[in-house]
Amino acid sequence: MAYPSSRSVRLDSPLIASARDTVGQQNLLQLIQLRWIAVAGQIMTIAYVTVVYRIQLPLPPMLMVLGCLVGLNLFSLYRPRRLGDVRNGELMSGLMLDVAALTALLFLSGGATNPFVFLYLLQVTLGAVLLEAWSTWTMVLVTALCFAGLTRYYVPLDLRSTDPELLFELHIIGMLICFVLDAGLLVVFMTRINRILRRRDQRLADLRQKATEEDHIVRMGLLASGAAHELGTPLATLSVILGDWKRMPKFRDDPELLQEIGDMQAEVQRCKGIVTDILLAAGEARGESLTVTTVERFLDDLVEEWRSTRTVIGFDYDYDPDDEVPGEQPIVSDTALKQVICTVLDNALEASRSWVGFEVTYAQGSLILCVRDRGPGFVPSMLAQIGKPYQSSKGKTAGGLGLFLVVNVVRKFGGNVTAENMIGGGASVTLSLPLAALSIEESHDGRA
Repeated sequence: MAYPSSRSVRLDSPLIASARDTVGQQNLLQLIQLRWIAVAGQIMTIAYVTVVYRIQLPLPPMLMVLGCLVGLNLFSLYRPRRLGDVRNGELMSGLMLDVAALTALLFLSGGATNPFVFLYLLQVTLGAVLLEAWSTWTMVLVTALCFAGLTRYYVPLDLRSTDPELLFELHIIGMLICFVLDAGLLVVFMTRINRILRRRDQRLADLRQKATEEDHIVRMGLLASGAAHELGTPLATLSVILGDWKRMPKFRDDPELLQEIGDMQAEVQRCKGIVTDILLAAGEARGESLTVTTVERFLDDLVEEWRSTRTVIGFDYDYDPDDEVPGEQPIVSDTALKQVICTVLDNALEASRSWVGFEVTYAQGSLILCVRDRGPGFVPSMLAQIGKPYQSSKGKTAGGLGLFLVVNVVRKFGGNVTAENMIGGGASVTLSLPLAALSIEESHDGRA
């Protein structure tokens, strides 16, 4: 059986079209957004100083610098990244170009006397968050040298006709605006970066949890496979002994005893079938036992076998075929899936002896299996931990492994499991399975 592969991302796609799943890609995107804000703020500042205070600025070279920043942003968004992630060197290059652009603008507008010179602190802070240690210290050194150079080399502003008091007021306003920009942009940027890091940590925690669960399943599978091998011999011995008893005159001439031996043989045969299924699920002798069936026949046979081997008082089986996905859809009969569905039905029967409902529908290319009962339902704390090992509402030691295996097997098929308490009492467990994962076409390439 071929399981659906995880979502793949093209490694050569540009940032604007990529999934932006990596922290580096998301950090670069935040840096690009910050650069757009900086360009807009610088344009407004230049326009305000020129129009309101009538200070003559070298507009052509300053606008050329801003145009270069716009070009850098567009280049960062659309350049293909054949290595997939955005690395330290690329982030450092972007920040260095931002420092160069800021230095050029300050050089053209008064140098270190410009109150916006403290925007260098924003670049250093971003470097401390985004870059490796050596790159951050490089940023500190470069910005310090730029600041020092601007104290001696710059284009002085023509302020001879401006009132000195107005100049002081303008300097104070510039410092205020610079502080607000530094503080506001840092808060926005740091908040987003922290959110990205939290999402990354959550993904890592989920991956570790899945790895632990899969390791748990492997160990349980090895234990079950070993137990099945050990049980094979005594079950075969019991089958031979019962066959001998059935031919003995003492039992053959007593219809009541003969009937009991027949029942015992049926139960032994059922145990041998369970052992065989365990070995098949463990991957042993699987190639010779695969069978091709249909969705409808697979479910009908499963329900018939389940009902014949359990004491069921009330059971409603509702199969709702769909014209687009007919019940005659060919699939591979998978032992693991059969055991999963039976486990959910067994749990429902144990919680509600009087009635169990089983509804089968289709939705958006998926087979939806819904099992309902009229029992006490799930406790709220368990609903939040569905699929976790040793989470059981039955109070049993080492309980909860049934749903744990259900969730993990269904996840291997690319599906999901949801559980909820129904209004008026009872519980509902829904298995959603992509039909493509069960389809016989998936096994034509020999991966079944």
